[in-house]
Amino acid sequence: MNDPYKVLGVSRYASEDEIKAAYKALVKKYHPDQYQNNPLADLAQEKLKEVNEAYEQLCQMKGESSGSYSQSNYSSGSGRADYNAVRTYIDMGNLDTAATILNNSTDRNAEWHFLSGMVAYRRGWYNQAAGLVQRAVDMDPNNLEYRRNLQAMQGGGFRQANPYRSASYNSYDDAFCRACQAYLCLDCLCDCF
Repeated sequence: MNDPYKVLGVSRYASEDEIKAAYKALVKKYHPDQYQNNPLADLAQEKLKEVNEAYEQLCQMKGESSGSYSQSNYSSGSGRADYNAVRTYIDMGNLDTAATILNNSTDRNAEWHFLSGMVAYRRGWYNQAAGLVQRAVDMDPNNLEYRRNLQAMQGGGFRQANPYRSASYNSYDDAFCRACQAYLCLDCLCDCF
């Protein structure tokens, strides 16, 4: 593998924040959405893989768990660069690429089931998502991330509220929906009179 510092474009003395910032910028730069219908798409995908591997290597060298670039959405990392890439693709809404990586994986461990469940959830396949996340919890019952998401799904409101998002976001989202409904009702009533 190439020097991870060079791949991320940071110095050997870069702080954790500088490394994370460089990683986020490169993920954004080489994301497949930026290269749709572009002959450089394969090259960008290889570069993104290299960036993920470099970031994972630096995190391991520093004795940290890299998770994915969006730590607010995912509390645990698998320690595998391909799973980190899947998390990145899910975060960015590129579900086809995330599913392709998962389908090509031969290691069907708890993380695989959880991530497959999150892809299914984002696609609106709620029953399949709950089954996959339940399997992840069964395989790794001590993983709080898996259990938290499963509880959100089983709570009945998981179809309206994304379990990744914070309660404050969901409250805002619900309030906005109620306001829109009220406006539409008032608009209909005004039209009737």
